[in-house]
Amino acid sequence: MDELNTAVWGSYCDPTTYPCVQGKTYHGRGPIQLSWNYNYATCGAALGIDLLNNPDLVSTDSAISFMTALWFWMTSCHNAIRNSGFGMTISIINGGIECGPNASPQGRQEAQNRINFYLDFCQRLGVSPGENLSC
Repeated sequence: MDELNTAVWGSYCDPTTYPCVQGKTYHGRGPIQLSWNYNYATCGAALGIDLLNNPDLVSTDSAISFMTALWFWMTSCHNAIRNSGFGMTISIINGGIECGPNASPQGRQEAQNRINFYLDFCQRLGVSPGENLSC
């Protein structure tokens, strides 16, 4: 499962902490759309898999794909939703696109769609959505 917008695949490289491997892209892959070289590197280190040099494993190996999603959720989003509310998870997952003053109208709509899905799931499960739903 790869990010659909292939035009941006090469833009997810920030060599500040981890070098980007020539010929590799760090576009969104897997169920949580793991992106950016630093996420591939830190996730790979946590899982004992060299994802910086082998990012395609997130697309081609279903076990690794779901392990990366669980890693991202448990290291970033889990505490945020417990302590800061659902809106913080939007900020963590796609904040630069969907949140803040630089968010496009489409990005804001995508954030609202996430909130609507979340509210629907909470209602179906009979649980409170909590506070701070938007980013």
